[in-house]
Amino acid sequence: MTLSWDELEKVQPLAAKVLKNSILRNRVAHAYLFEGEHGLGKKEVSVLFAKSLFCLNLIDGINPCEQCSNCKRINHQSHPDVHVLEPDGLSIKKDQIKNLQQEFSKSGVESKQKLYTLVHADKMTTNAANSLLKFLEEPNSETTAILITEQVQQILPTILSRCQIVSFQPFSLNHLEKKLIEEGISPSAAPLLANLTNDLNEAIQLDRDEWFAQARKIVLKLYEVLGKGSLFAMVELQEDWYNHFKEKNQIDRGLDLLLFIYKDLLTLQLGRDKQLIYPDQRRQFEVDMLQNSPTKIAEKMSAILEAKRKLQGNMNPHLLMEQLVLNLQGGSTFV
Repeated sequence: MTLSWDELEKVQPLAAKVLKNSILRNRVAHAYLFEGEHGLGKKEVSVLFAKSLFCLNLIDGINPCEQCSNCKRINHQSHPDVHVLEPDGLSIKKDQIKNLQQEFSKSGVESKQKLYTLVHADKMTTNAANSLLKFLEEPNSETTAILITEQVQQILPTILSRCQIVSFQPFSLNHLEKKLIEEGISPSAAPLLANLTNDLNEAIQLDRDEWFAQARKIVLKLYEVLGKGSLFAMVELQEDWYNHFKEKNQIDRGLDLLLFIYKDLLTLQLGRDKQLIYPDQRRQFEVDMLQNSPTKIAEKMSAILEAKRKLQGNMNPHLLMEQLVLNLQGGSTFV
């Protein structure tokens, strides 16, 4: 599925405005930096931008026709004047930039202009970044570069200063939930997935992941037995939690799932029942919220957030979970 300017304007209005104006006013910069978190469609936008520059039959001066040879070849990454450079292994290396520089010095194979996209530009080695500076310092008016990053703070200031920065904002929860439902995900699962990731593709993969489905069940079970006493919760940790949540990233995800339960309780306390992350648990949560004040729920959410912080500090995961269980039941606190 190809991206259109109309679609981009709905989800990234500021980025769409900047890029459309540069094309319509014939003021395309020699270098852009697309920055924003993973899953916001930055690479797809670079493809749309390229097609708007190279399309042979533009509609309304901006919309690619999607039918001409240039549009089709850009979609298939086979256009000789449109290049996409990605990390070779863990980084973008100096030789890769040198090869690009050789292309910079040539005129376009079929047209006067050329466009290059560097994906994960923050992963350039120091030598590669310094090599790229030569192009950015001596721009060819017929060449455009697009740098894409999720870690703008990792880009050299000297490179940043030579790029027009285009920031991509996280999608709204409503937008992502709607897209997930359009992809066939159930309305009861979409809110949780949208709260876990802003990446549509990652959310779809999670929905199909058996480990994740089981993780959700275990977290809900742990929450349920917390109401029966710490002994029941400790048994649940031993029987299910420790066997399922083994890696640090898995434990962190489990803590997020637990945090969202208390967030739902607080949401119900505030009368915002249409914003539930676990809509299929509404009936039980409506009963549970009556037994908890907003202050108590907020304290439990703080305890989970503190556990997440301790996890990143390499605290023993078993000790961490045992302390958290006691804390959620009003027992000892983290030290």
